Amino acid sequence: MDSLKAISESDPPATGKRRIDELLEEVSENCVECGLCVSECSFLEAYGTPRSIAKSYDPSSSSSHSLPFECSLCSLCTAVCPYGVKPKELFLEMRREAIRRGAAPEKQHRALTGYEKAGTSRLLTWRGLPEGCDTVFFPGCALPGTRPGTTFDTFRKLRETIPSLGVVLDCCTKPSHDLGREEYFSATFGELKGWLLDRGVKRVLVACPNCWKVFTDYMPEVAVETVYEALPREERSVLEGVNVTIHDSCVMRFAGDAQSAVRALAGSTGAKVVEMVHSGEKTLCCGEGGAVGYVAPKLASTWGLKRAKEAGELPVVTFCAGCANHLSSRIKVCHVLDLISGPKETLEGKVRVGKSPFTYLNRLRLKARFKKEVKTAHSGERPPLPGTSGSKLKLLLGVAALVALVIGVRASGLGQYLEQERLRELIAGFGVWAPALYMLFYTLAPSLFLPGLPITIVGGILFGPVWGVIYTITSATAGACLAFLVSRYLARDWVEARLTGPRWRKLDEEVAKNGWKVVAFTRLVPLFPFNLLNYALGLTKIGFLPYAAASFVCMLPATIAYIVFSSSLLDLLRGKASLGLIAGIALVAAVSFLPAIVKKFLRRKGADETILK
Repeated sequence: MDSLKAISESDPPATGKRRIDELLEEVSENCVECGLCVSECSFLEAYGTPRSIAKSYDPSSSSSHSLPFECSLCSLCTAVCPYGVKPKELFLEMRREAIRRGAAPEKQHRALTGYEKAGTSRLLTWRGLPEGCDTVFFPGCALPGTRPGTTFDTFRKLRETIPSLGVVLDCCTKPSHDLGREEYFSATFGELKGWLLDRGVKRVLVACPNCWKVFTDYMPEVAVETVYEALPREERSVLEGVNVTIHDSCVMRFAGDAQSAVRALAGSTGAKVVEMVHSGEKTLCCGEGGAVGYVAPKLASTWGLKRAKEAGELPVVTFCAGCANHLSSRIKVCHVLDLISGPKETLEGKVRVGKSPFTYLNRLRLKARFKKEVKTAHSGERPPLPGTSGSKLKLLLGVAALVALVIGVRASGLGQYLEQERLRELIAGFGVWAPALYMLFYTLAPSLFLPGLPITIVGGILFGPVWGVIYTITSATAGACLAFLVSRYLARDWVEARLTGPRWRKLDEEVAKNGWKVVAFTRLVPLFPFNLLNYALGLTKIGFLPYAAASFVCMLPATIAYIVFSSSLLDLLRGKASLGLIAGIALVAAVSFLPAIVKKFLRRKGADETILK
């Protein structure tokens, strides 16, 4: 205990602080600002050399904490550096420091962390190890979701030479690792690592480059190999005379053996591999790396544009399902596992690839297939981490409380006082004062940063589906306009000081280019908090009338949905499921799908990706 205490007293400041100081010093001393990395990287081109970034780092500055989340963590800078400087390590540690200080853009990354959380849930995970198993197939998240059939066929081919091969359907939690969520990553991957080691696993075959990186770096106790190196090759001449090119995953830019194996697999179809300018160690990021698209989508998109320019008309083969998905909107791209399974069908675009949200269904079906066909000595789903069941408990308690309230209302006879007609008669007795006070309060709410949804629900209960919509949309629009005008004419400096960071800069740029369309989009797709958005738009160049009109029209669908829903809540408390309640639930569900529909529509119209992400 004394030795542990001595370590804990001398070491804590060094846990994060000393590491970042060491990296800042290392990059500052070793980077000679030759410009080679800057010429290759859009991020460095925008923010300067690694040395200048290290020198200007200020842990008390919000800009220093937002900046590293615009780096793709792809290590191209290291690949071209004649002195072996590793800026990626610094930018990753800067991300961790931002997490420690509560200054990371975690809200923007919720979709990604939610995807990761689903991938580690009991619903989607399964581990099956046959008797005598010391080797497992770890396909990752993207491949099973987009190509469940190919995933199972790969397992079957591997099992021909490894009869006791096991399978692990799980997430390596690389997203959290790259976002700087060090504690969560260590706990989540640590559980998986412990489970495998405890059951004698000595070799892991991965299909995903990110999984390869995590297992290689954080599980040195086992041999890590890609399925591309382990799969038997069948030489054919199906694609003789066809030229293809290879997009190497940036995560594996220094994994020469795996890259060679992928080229050998592609060549086994008869196709000729033509290299792009940036390949192998100097490959480009597809644009998905480092989750940059969540905070700086325009910057992230530059990588895809570069790759598309280099590929030209050549079919692109990759060994990363994430890269294939991300690049598919720009170039003709396929996964190498699809190519070797059906060469002609793959290049003709006839191979079916799953799209979200059906990827989750594909993963469920694949799990069921593995459970049915793999005879196991050890099996199970990932257990929940300690302390992670709180949200489920809160949900269950909330449902229980609602059920208890309904039962209590009915048993006590209080239901007669919750009748819609009686309540509305009571409200009508106040004349114009009731709607006037409601609308005044709602108009002031956005400027005071009060949440609008509870007020909307009250409006539906008090005024019903017709007048509730009229009063609410009118006052919500007025409130949005009030905050807009305050920001533009009364508190501009105060607002500007608080709305810093890349996302707000991108909003300003897009409004300047697209005007009211951006207002309409951000009302339909809640990328920004409503109250902050009103103030932020006041700083842009958009005119007041286009702003007000776009806000009114595009806030109306959600207003109607929630008012119709809430106008029947009293019936629910009385234990009745009215048609109005059912219609309200249906409308709320429809509105929840609206962002995805709008995004898909705009993509088809060729909208700038910056607006869509």
